[in-house]
Amino acid sequence: MSTDAIADPRAPYTAPRRSGLNLEKWGWIYMRVSGVLLVVLIFGHLFVNLMVGDGIHAIDFAFVAGKFASPFWQWWDVAMLWLALIHGANGMRTIVNDYVTGATPRKVLVWAIWLSAGFLILLGTLVVFTFDPCLGVTSDSVLWDMCQSA
Repeated sequence: MSTDAIADPRAPYTAPRRSGLNLEKWGWIYMRVSGVLLVVLIFGHLFVNLMVGDGIHAIDFAFVAGKFASPFWQWWDVAMLWLALIHGANGMRTIVNDYVTGATPRKVLVWAIWLSAGFLILLGTLVVFTFDPCLGVTSDSVLWDMCQSA
């Protein structure tokens, strides 16, 4: 006969305290902070691209090349890229943890999410910082004169 007593059903649950870093808590905090920062970055991006100057009619290859020539806009876009992709990947991870019941499929999906987010962050960062509007320009291009004078 067992002497273990059944806990009082109305007693508050106290989970055993684990030592170490609480990644779920920091993921939750990241989602709130990055969400606020993303609102500022995205609306700033939209305002500059759509409202300033000629608006949407001014957006072309030269407009993008001009923005990527400025370190300020490079870092603005990279911050937006990093925050958005990590925010989205963390949200997808939460959804997978909530709805995928098997341990192995959950691990595979979470790894796939983080690998794809990391790959897109790497590619996007490389595009922003290595963008060269004169790469591959030939003499019959409208950019020829600009690229020859640079």
